[in-house]
Amino acid sequence: MKITWKLITALILILVIVWSYVSAPPPLPEASDSSASATIAIEDVLQIVAAENDIARTLYTASIVGAGQAVGLRFAENWKQADIQAGPLPALFLREAATSIERSPIPLGLFLGSDYPISPSNAFAGRQATAFERMKTDDLQPKYFFDEDTGRHTAMFRDLASVQACVTCHNEHPDSPKKDWVLNDPMGATTWTYPKQKVSKAEALMILTAVRQGFSDAYQGYLDKVATFVPAIPIGSDWPTEKASLPDLETFIAEFERRASARTLKHLLALEP
Repeated sequence: MKITWKLITALILILVIVWSYVSAPPPLPEASDSSASATIAIEDVLQIVAAENDIARTLYTASIVGAGQAVGLRFAENWKQADIQAGPLPALFLREAATSIERSPIPLGLFLGSDYPISPSNAFAGRQATAFERMKTDDLQPKYFFDEDTGRHTAMFRDLASVQACVTCHNEHPDSPKKDWVLNDPMGATTWTYPKQKVSKAEALMILTAVRQGFSDAYQGYLDKVATFVPAIPIGSDWPTEKASLPDLETFIAEFERRASARTLKHLLALEP
């Protein structure tokens, strides 16, 4: 049976209903606030969305950017300029996803930082800078902490130079402070933040939904830009091909689902009720 985004969403909803029924405490004599149903550690939820982010980023970086460059497509920092026929670099794809998440009602923060950033705005500072230094000397294990400066629970996950396109771009960029990156170097970390230590099952689902919507919006933004290119770049379900072409949104998301959904469902099932 093919596991699709719609199917996993339905399964997650079923899990929410079952969890709520099985783990619901007896009714209290007086009304309580919604935090009474918050039973899932935010660390567990952020591990799930970080894993999905790794899959989405790898798909975009290798299958869209890397494969696209091989057939003549361009990707650049200034991709949004009207006279530039280019798409977002992988880090900018993540920024677009983060912007989508920020527009949602879910108070989830997403930041891709580095100790050798091309843009100074992506430099780690404060507690995150200290945590990343520890990460580099601790087998690149994720770091979880409460950041007093932001008042948010924070999870940092390594960001590796997983494909040659990232290595080449950073080594050749005129503003890069580091020119000797190699494959699988830790280039930085993806940082997720949330104001609560625990969330309800329903809230965990809303976080996951907002993150997936972020991936969708980021890729749709690229397709919208591609639609202005001259000559036109074919966009459709007939992908991949040896010619310069791109998957439409449905095809891109279907490939993401194929890679991510079974793993995500397994993680959700493993969560303590």
